[in-house]
Amino acid sequence: MKSTLLRRAAVPAASIAVLALTLSACGGNNDSGGGTGTSGSVNVDGSSTVGPMTSAAAELFRTDNPDVKITVGESGTGGGFEKFCAGETDMNDASRPIEDDEATACDKAGVTYQEMVVANDALTVVVNKENTWATCLTTDQLKAIWEPKSTITNWNQVDPSYPDEKLALFGPGTDSGTFDYFTAEINGEEGASRTDYSPSENDNITVTGVEGAKGGMGYFGYSYYEQNTDKLNAVQIDSGSGCVAPSASTVQDGSYTPLARPLFIYPSIEAGKSNAALMSFVDYYAANDASIAEAAQFIPLSDAQRSTLDGQLSDFQSAVG
Repeated sequence: MKSTLLRRAAVPAASIAVLALTLSACGGNNDSGGGTGTSGSVNVDGSSTVGPMTSAAAELFRTDNPDVKITVGESGTGGGFEKFCAGETDMNDASRPIEDDEATACDKAGVTYQEMVVANDALTVVVNKENTWATCLTTDQLKAIWEPKSTITNWNQVDPSYPDEKLALFGPGTDSGTFDYFTAEINGEEGASRTDYSPSENDNITVTGVEGAKGGMGYFGYSYYEQNTDKLNAVQIDSGSGCVAPSASTVQDGSYTPLARPLFIYPSIEAGKSNAALMSFVDYYAANDASIAEAAQFIPLSDAQRSTLDGQLSDFQSAVG
């Protein structure tokens, strides 16, 4: 499992440093969370999309709480829920809501939790920098490329005007919530996908793969594209109303469809009762959510979502007692 120290390269260091100074000068957080003197450890796993934001929150939290050790693994939303529902972790990062079978596993194991929405994402389709032809793709074209048993292996099969360039596909593995979301929205069924692509739960491997192949294509969370704009091009998506680029504004105004989505954390209520460090970290995360999202290059919550998060935090605090 990767610690927050190993994930620092994924978060803009300058943004973290500036935000840490700002929050420190302003008192840091709300009255209930993150005060100095907190000690202990917090074990987080789950989504590789949400992981960098949680890592950023952990780094900022530890500026005032150096005696708290927070580890952030990235085994994918599904892989993370397996560990979480087995009681092996204190919190799970998720790029989709918990599914019925996962909730049942948690219930059988006596693991209760609080769902908390912490940011938004524009799931981003990316291509190689040398790809000057596929600036916009329709959802039908994406389906033709990614659907089960697809026979498309060359860009000129996507559109006859495209060059004779071999298609090289990269993307998340089956434990990823990003995989679940993309396949559901593009292919019409969660988990339905061609299998002859290069899968990885590590989105940085997808970056490397697409960067290294002229005909490369992949998909992952928006923050990974933001961190690699010098290496990759983002594809605009046309779901029937014209080409729309992934961005904070197109997610917030609802025009980036169908690949805009909320992101979540799931802290354990049982762990919160016995682990003051987790309780303080969750309080801090929620209180400073907007600033953390900005520093980690995530799309912040809308006003309505912010109100929802406030209510979810209150429910978590009440459940922990």
